[in-house]
Amino acid sequence: MADDSIGKRIATYRRRRGLSQAALAGLVGRSESWLSQVERGVRSVDRMSVLLDLSRILHVEVQALTGAPWQLAPNGGPRAEGIENVRSALNQYTGLLGGDTPPPNLAELRGEASASHFDYQAAKYANVIRAIPQLVTDADSALTNAGSDDREAALSYVDAYVVASKLLTKLGVGELGAVAADRAAMAAGRADSPAAQGMAIYQVVTALLRSDQVDQAEQLAMRMAQQLRPLARSDDPALVSVTGALWLIAAVIAARRTDRWEADRRLAEASILAGLLGHDANYAWTAFGPTNVAIHRVSVAAELGDPAAALDAAAEVDLDALPAGLLSRRAQVNLDLAWAQAQRRRDAEATLNLLAAEKAAPEAVAQNVMAREIMREMLARAKRGNGNALQALATRAGVLD
Repeated sequence: MADDSIGKRIATYRRRRGLSQAALAGLVGRSESWLSQVERGVRSVDRMSVLLDLSRILHVEVQALTGAPWQLAPNGGPRAEGIENVRSALNQYTGLLGGDTPPPNLAELRGEASASHFDYQAAKYANVIRAIPQLVTDADSALTNAGSDDREAALSYVDAYVVASKLLTKLGVGELGAVAADRAAMAAGRADSPAAQGMAIYQVVTALLRSDQVDQAEQLAMRMAQQLRPLARSDDPALVSVTGALWLIAAVIAARRTDRWEADRRLAEASILAGLLGHDANYAWTAFGPTNVAIHRVSVAAELGDPAAALDAAAEVDLDALPAGLLSRRAQVNLDLAWAQAQRRRDAEATLNLLAAEKAAPEAVAQNVMAREIMREMLARAKRGNGNALQALATRAGVLD
């Protein structure tokens, strides 16, 4: 099944499980005609949550349905070597076993962590993966040699391990992303910083979502968001931003459960915090502000499977208001719009949005399973001689040879 579409793989595993199209469609809350179209390649699986449900019911990993490792870009061999270097660095356990790395200068360490955060937000994942092994090694050394009362060393450690978790989770290496997030959370408690604690818990939530532990992720996000909310004040913009980011991810989780009312309520909480902040910013590398709330309204509509609402929400997004460098955020809006346009069979508009996403953040598009499936869907229904731009894009993304 190496060259099959997601639809063909679903059909194969459905038959192996002895399920009819009507039975499987019912189990994921869709119609038999919808599943028939998916299996024939006429339309795509329109939500990641549905893809996760299908993998659970069919008793296969999501990778078996997508046909490509989540942690690798298409044709991306060198990135696998980088992952193993990160794995080795995380498995050193310097705090327990000691090591010969001298303590780093804490200001320099935080500067290096900041640079990796900015590279991550610019979707320069290859740069980040090269930096992570040394970054976490230095963070381990800093904390080991700091003593129990050195808050700055603990904050530096959180910065380093949060960006490591972001990268690993984005690339689909869920078990390592969860390890890095857990270590950040432990150090955040030592730092006695609500903002650092919120940052770390946000990453734990992201790792849980990646492994399809939606209930646990939601409970954790809501508990931390509610705990931080009374502390959020305009004179602490980092804490306001982290708290707002937690409400945003909680809204996406509610949408994944198809709870529109609760998703809207959580977006409203985030909007209040964005108003408290008063402008678009990037405190604690959250990209939080009014524009990011507007972007999440698009993502929530996409999670709800509502292309009309996604297009309406996107009309309210001013990407030029985002701080410089947040290229992955820009790309996400275009990816959500590509999905919405493809669902309405406006393939020319969908292709333009995919091209805009690729221009902003090529690696973000290459890593996006749903973007590749949208391309397959549109290629399957393209008329002969049309779609040259789409074919070129699909070739660059690894969808076509």
